[in-house]
Amino acid sequence: MKKIILLLTSVLAIVTMQAQNTNPIPQINVTGTSEIKISPNYAVITIGAETRNEKSEVAKKTNDAIIANMLKTIKKHKIDDKHFKTNQVNLFKNRDYEKKKDFYLANQTFVIELYNLKNYDTLINDLIGNGANVLQGIELKSTEIEKYNAELRAKAVLDAKKKAEDFVKPLGQKVGKAILISDNSANVYMPRQFAMKANMEVADAGGIEPTLAIGEIVINTNVSISFELL
Repeated sequence: MKKIILLLTSVLAIVTMQAQNTNPIPQINVTGTSEIKISPNYAVITIGAETRNEKSEVAKKTNDAIIANMLKTIKKHKIDDKHFKTNQVNLFKNRDYEKKKDFYLANQTFVIELYNLKNYDTLINDLIGNGANVLQGIELKSTEIEKYNAELRAKAVLDAKKKAEDFVKPLGQKVGKAILISDNSANVYMPRQFAMKANMEVADAGGIEPTLAIGEIVINTNVSISFELL
């Protein structure tokens, strides 16, 4: 009999604990945001040369000569070795369907980090003057982004807490500890595309006109927080 009573007591205790664990915690879910705009202080430029010829060795040799001149130009502008690198090298067979002829296409590109944006136009036009004919894009960035991220996260969390407090205040309730925090931030910096033709016309004319609109980078943080209600 004692064993039966002990067993029933244990089952009752387990059922009670499960019931307590299934009781939902009163909570409120809110989002918080913060944003700041900063000026870019460097650019990532992807530029190169493309050549074609019926013979693969000629297409490659011509391309190599242009790339060698581009490399000299980059170094002439005193860009550190760690701030530029070869991005891609391709040589492949293609076909001109109008002329019904096969040809070989060779191309190589560099990725350059330019930290003196005032030299952008001079650098680009010098590279074009030395054979560059492919400008894939330029991405404007800032070395200051990480410095601001911690500050933005803190502001976003405080923004979320204030929203929660504003919601529950009329109800006579208070906001307790955070139960769950999710970072929803997604900063995407799209490269700014430039037409090679415009720069080539300037280079041919012998003049250098500013073509880079620096603008601003928007850094934002978005968090979702679930607060306990007291």
